[in-house]
Amino acid sequence: MMKWEFIVKEKDVFEDQAITQLCGLLRQVPVIDNVDAEKQFSRVDAVLNVRTGNTAYLLACEVKSNGQPRFIQAAIAQLQAFMFSAEDAFVPVIIAPWLSPEAQALCNENGIAFLDMEGNARIMFGGIYIEHQTTNKPAVEKRSLRSLFSPKSAQVLRTILKDPHRIWRVLELAEESHVSLGQVSNVRQSLLNRNWAIVHNNGLSVLKPDLILDAWKTSYQPPAGEALSFYTTLHGSTLESRLREVLCCSEKAGKAILASFSAAQWLAPYGRTGVDYFYADKKGLEKLVSALQLSPSLKGANILITLPKDSGIFRDSIEPAEGVFSTGAVQTYLDLTTYGERGLEAAEHLRNQGIW
Repeated sequence: MMKWEFIVKEKDVFEDQAITQLCGLLRQVPVIDNVDAEKQFSRVDAVLNVRTGNTAYLLACEVKSNGQPRFIQAAIAQLQAFMFSAEDAFVPVIIAPWLSPEAQALCNENGIAFLDMEGNARIMFGGIYIEHQTTNKPAVEKRSLRSLFSPKSAQVLRTILKDPHRIWRVLELAEESHVSLGQVSNVRQSLLNRNWAIVHNNGLSVLKPDLILDAWKTSYQPPAGEALSFYTTLHGSTLESRLREVLCCSEKAGKAILASFSAAQWLAPYGRTGVDYFYADKKGLEKLVSALQLSPSLKGANILITLPKDSGIFRDSIEPAEGVFSTGAVQTYLDLTTYGERGLEAAEHLRNQGIW
């Protein structure tokens, strides 16, 4: 009982703060003479009576403690139902701690005014027009995205994005991603909250793979691990021939796969670089050093090998040509985005060629 009371009080506090902020914003508009808030409505959180000269406007406000698109859709439906049955004309408004661009778009598409605590706002009625955009994200949203794109969650996302049209059951997704059921459930819930996925009778499918990839790109950090630099005198067809002999991705043989620009060269060629990139485990590293006649190099290196702490990066490796193993399209795309302007160009070229 005490826990329930705390939750109710916490919601009431935010609701009061939200309504107060909206009132304060409206009172800054010179042509608005008066703003009064009433909370004696059972079907919306508050109604504001806004007066400009001889004209009064009623703003029906719905306050949500979570501004993810899934919850905003529910708020929109609630406001629409309220206005349909109301005798008076209302201006619908949604207020939340933070509204993502997708949530804001939902409001705009449905003619709903909005305000969030980070400073995003779009409110229009009568001759009043308020619009403000900010790129700020609250700390809780940043943590949420870091969690969604953490190494274990990334295994789930890479599995899903291999075939974004597939419908997944939680158990089979956990088995194929090699993570726990709880991890899959967390990713599933996060995707649903953002309207990036939908649940069918027979499982989960992705609605907006491009939005997932865009958000991942923004939050992406290269895999943690040991980065090693080498030099080889091999090049051209000789180097390619040796690579076909040594590249591998199995527990027994070891793991050594092409990455970044080197992987992209086999997936969607976009000009060559003077460096070849790899992910490898210790067995794979030994094979690369031997087969490519590598010598350590601090300057002028033309072979960069990363030994990632997270072995999940190897799970979606592909074989784009016989004997050639590389990171999958999604991982290759993400890695390319970390290499400056040229990397971004190569990444977008790969994406335009069709990641899916």
